[in-house]
Amino acid sequence: MGMNKNTVLAWATFIMVIVGLGLIALGAFRYRHVSGWGFAAVGVGFLANAWVFNALKGRV
Repeated sequence: MGMNKNTVLAWATFIMVIVGLGLIALGAFRYRHVSGWGFAAVGVGFLANAWVFNALKGRV
């Protein structure tokens, strides 16, 4: 199976969305103190990076 640049960016976007949502869930449900805010902030950062990767599909 050959993977071109767009396929790699699509997989990277998918994985980053899963990790971002997982980190937000950890911050919301597992850690209820200050560390939860950190987990949620990093999760939002992962989602922002996934958005950028999705925007780059077809342009790289």
